[in-house]
Order: sequence, then C-alpha cells, then structure tokens
Amino acid sequence: MFSFKTLQKNRTFKYGVPMVLLVVGGSFGLREFTQIRYDAQKIRRKLDPSLQARVSMQDQSQVLENEYEKMKEANLDEWKNIRGPRPWENSKDFQEQQRNTQR
Repeated sequence: MFSFKTLQKNRTFKYGVPMVLLVVGGSFGLREFTQIRYDAQKIRRKLDPSLQARVSMQDQSQVLENEYEKMKEANLDEWKNIRGPRPWENSKDFQEQQRNTQR
C-alpha cells in the first residue's frame, strides 16, 4: 500500500503528527512539573504541631472582635494623607519638607 517514502512526503504526517505529539506530550509534562511545585509548597506550609494546636484552638470570632476593638480605638479624624516622593524628586528633601509642614 503506502511506502515509507510516500509517508515522508505527506504534509500531515510530516508536520501534523509531530505537532499533535508535542501538544499532548507537553500537557502531560507540564502537569508533572506543576505537581512538583504544589507538593513543595505543601511541605513548606506545614506548621510546627504545637503552633498548629494553638492556631486551631483560637476562635476566629474572637480574633475579629479584637481587631474591631483596635480599629475603634484608632483616631482616624486626625489622619492625613501624605504623598510620597516622585521618582525625579529627592526623597530626603521631600521628607524634610513633609515633616516641616506637619508641625
């Protein structure tokens, strides 16, 4: 039927089959590399068992209530928005200028 020379001249066999193999093989290869990444992140995130026990015991609602109390005590009426220096400005001079205008 077909000889090897006929298959070598066929454009689909010459260009299409390697492309399909590259795409399919690449997806499997990328899956393996990304799995290594996520496994490494899991290992780094593991906490010390004593610290894990303290974190799990702490009630989340108490944490939120404590943060709310801190925010209530903060005096936001006297807060002033201060612009940072631009890249072309000398930051030392700008900081001195901001300190002098605050007084």
